[in-house]
Amino acid sequence: MTQPAEYDAPDFEDSSSSSTAVAEQPDPLRDLRRKPVVVTGAAGLVGTHTCHRLVNAGWSVRAIVRDTGKAARRLGHLKLEIRTGDVRNVSDMRAALSGAGAIVHLAAIAIEKPGERYADTNTDATRVLIDSAIAEGVDRFVYMSQNGADARSPYEFLRSKGVAQDMVQGSSLKWTVLRPSVIFGPEDEFVNVLARLVKLSPLVFPLPGGGTARFQPVAVSDVARAIVKILEDETTIGHNYEAGGAAALTLRQMTERILIAMNASRVLVGIPVKALRPVVAAAQRLLPHPPVTTGLLDLLAFDNVTELNNLPQLGIEPTPFAPEELLYLRKITFGSALRSLF
Repeated sequence: MTQPAEYDAPDFEDSSSSSTAVAEQPDPLRDLRRKPVVVTGAAGLVGTHTCHRLVNAGWSVRAIVRDTGKAARRLGHLKLEIRTGDVRNVSDMRAALSGAGAIVHLAAIAIEKPGERYADTNTDATRVLIDSAIAEGVDRFVYMSQNGADARSPYEFLRSKGVAQDMVQGSSLKWTVLRPSVIFGPEDEFVNVLARLVKLSPLVFPLPGGGTARFQPVAVSDVARAIVKILEDETTIGHNYEAGGAAALTLRQMTERILIAMNASRVLVGIPVKALRPVVAAAQRLLPHPPVTTGLLDLLAFDNVTELNNLPQLGIEPTPFAPEELLYLRKITFGSALRSLF
């Protein structure tokens, strides 16, 4: 990842040389910039890119992380404040939000693990942050939800994000919700998983359900740009923004592009989802870090495409899901793919 250049903090003071005193006009964005913006999940994929863009745009950033080692590697070279904290903990979040002007809430899990459940990390933590923001006087709240998130969804992950989204929208905060489709970029939790499975599947690569599930993969750089634009534009308050890539693609089409990027060749064979469920369930029980869970396998029945892509509305031309954008996948080796499971 290209390291951002050093920046000079923007000077918001009136530099006019006129000798006539003019009353300073209110500037909500300037006032917001005077305080830190809190970013949860700051050491994650979207969090890292968002922090880079915020810092380079002159914002004061307070990054909330749980893994200080990862945070040091990904954020240590940036001019920002790094704090450890658990988004589920009221005391941690009250302290994190003290004196802040805004919050960008990105922390969430796609796969449940021991001690981390959807209800706790995706839903209850959002309530903690809403209440903490209100208590600390932080009224600007940008929440990254998920395309398809719905409190009535039959899929537990989407339901947990939907309930959290409803909490945000029903609060007294100046909220904006971003709903991205599947996000791709270095160290993402979807495309990199597919690439690692390619490395672990010689000659033949199984496609669940024949690879007909549809996605609209959006680049992490575009998502981070959207977050910054939303934060800097008061007209986005009280609105939802869907974020998708340049085109809707089937899982087969995505896999074909991944193979080209990796300079790999595999025979793509469609496998019924029902036939894969026992295998995925066994891997889920046996592996500390299973690449796929039965819950995520079930999500293939849901078309993860946006009804209305709002990125152009924010002045962002979506990055195509093209092999030249996926060359980072060539760093994956058989050994690293195997180690990722344990």
